[in-house]
Amino acid sequence: MRNIPIIPTAFVLLCMAIMIALGFWQLGRADEKDAMLALYQSIDGDAATVAYPVDETDLEQKLYRQTAIECLSVSDMRSTAGTNAVGVKGWAHVAQCAIENDLTAEVALGWSRDPTAPAWSGGVVTGVLAPGGKIIADPALADLGPLAKPDPADLPNNHLAYAGQWFLFALTAFIIYIIALRRRSKSG
Repeated sequence: MRNIPIIPTAFVLLCMAIMIALGFWQLGRADEKDAMLALYQSIDGDAATVAYPVDETDLEQKLYRQTAIECLSVSDMRSTAGTNAVGVKGWAHVAQCAIENDLTAEVALGWSRDPTAPAWSGGVVTGVLAPGGKIIADPALADLGPLAKPDPADLPNNHLAYAGQWFLFALTAFIIYIIALRRRSKSG
């Protein structure tokens, strides 16, 4: 017992306690995420249109709901991988819009097989608010086809796996430390 070093042992025990606490924190986050996903999945597709969110907290409350903005000007247009409303892969064309109150919003205008961004200078946009604050235009704009609507089922809930990892890290640290102590006692 007197061959056990105090400072390294205290350090390992502290690290293990932190890892175990992080594991329990991830279990709590898993429950929170389940509740959030249940809320998003319960949203009625015909629910009233909401104002575009002004911050992260407001965004979380309004995800997967209909919103409308006026795109005053387009500062950037990009094409990215996208899926249309019937599941065909192609290109989603996304505009960076200046909107009221000096805010900006990303608008996924629609889908096409052509990666070339369409000409679109702005206007009224209605659509579904997706994660990150992107609006999936509905109906599609700029003579593009409709994009698949965002689905809360696509959001991962990996927190249970993360919790398992933290608990495994704590166990691994404990085992490695026990092995190190045994080797030390045999050599000393």
